[in-house]
Amino acid sequence: MRETHLEPTTKQVDLYVGFTNKITGERFRVISETRSSITFHWTVQPQGYVPFEHIHINQDEIFHIRHGEARIVIDGEEVIARPGDVVRVPKGKSHIAFNNKRELLDCMVSFEPSLDSYKFFQCFGGLTIDDDMDKRGEINIPKMLYFTKRMSARCLSRPTKIPSMVFGIALSIFYIAGKLLGWEKDYIRYTGSPTH
Repeated sequence: MRETHLEPTTKQVDLYVGFTNKITGERFRVISETRSSITFHWTVQPQGYVPFEHIHINQDEIFHIRHGEARIVIDGEEVIARPGDVVRVPKGKSHIAFNNKRELLDCMVSFEPSLDSYKFFQCFGGLTIDDDMDKRGEINIPKMLYFTKRMSARCLSRPTKIPSMVFGIALSIFYIAGKLLGWEKDYIRYTGSPTH
């Protein structure tokens, strides 16, 4: 399967081609997008994981398990999902997911409604492709907060380590920092869009 590879000032991230986080073992590829939902083919290598617990503020996230076994922790409650299972994480609920077996985890993951998820994930994918992340595979959160504020994202995703009261302030602080540090060039490169 083709991977998206970016070099400075090249075209935007194509989510229909997909991208891989080599540290967490996750691979993301969009398979459909409508106003009501965006669906990714999401695979996770053995012992792979989502690198941080988070909350989708305005969207439900739905996992459709096709192969393997997922361990999903939702608001502290563990769910084990196997082939054929569907797990819905309602908006506003903290969650994190792991590959629970020593085989590939193969899922379809949908976000409902779609909102502006495509552009949001272009930024997320761009940071991943550029290896702009820590040793656990967590993308550069300050830059992602800049991109989120820059695009006036409605598909807000908040890492749970950032308290709710601090999140809005952090968006504004890193937006200003990003303006000063030139992160706009990455936003344009990832999304292909200098405008909102």
